[in-house]
Amino acid sequence: MVEMAIVLPVLMLLVFGTIEFGRLYNAQVTLTHAAREGIRDYAIHQDSSQAEGVARDAASPTLVTTQMAFATSACDPGDPATMTITYPFSMAIPFFQSDIVTLSGEGVMRCGG
Repeated sequence: MVEMAIVLPVLMLLVFGTIEFGRLYNAQVTLTHAAREGIRDYAIHQDSSQAEGVARDAASPTLVTTQMAFATSACDPGDPATMTITYPFSMAIPFFQSDIVTLSGEGVMRCGG
């Protein structure tokens, strides 16, 4: 019983830490995918509000899209344009203080003429 009381908190920390790392990694991959989709639309249509909508749609099943912040560079024909999306991710491990990590995803694509 004493051994279980000593080992159980460490084991639970490892299990919940692994789960939270998986959630964080999934959010990072989703954010990068959304930035790529958004910059692809921006490079073709050169409309930043439409590109942000495309990026929000790409991230909507996984992330809360109202918390996403966008930064898009100018789109001159032949030059690369970038879209950077930042997102505050809240880690929730039981019995520990909830920490917020700011994730960012970036997409780069050459603008069309």
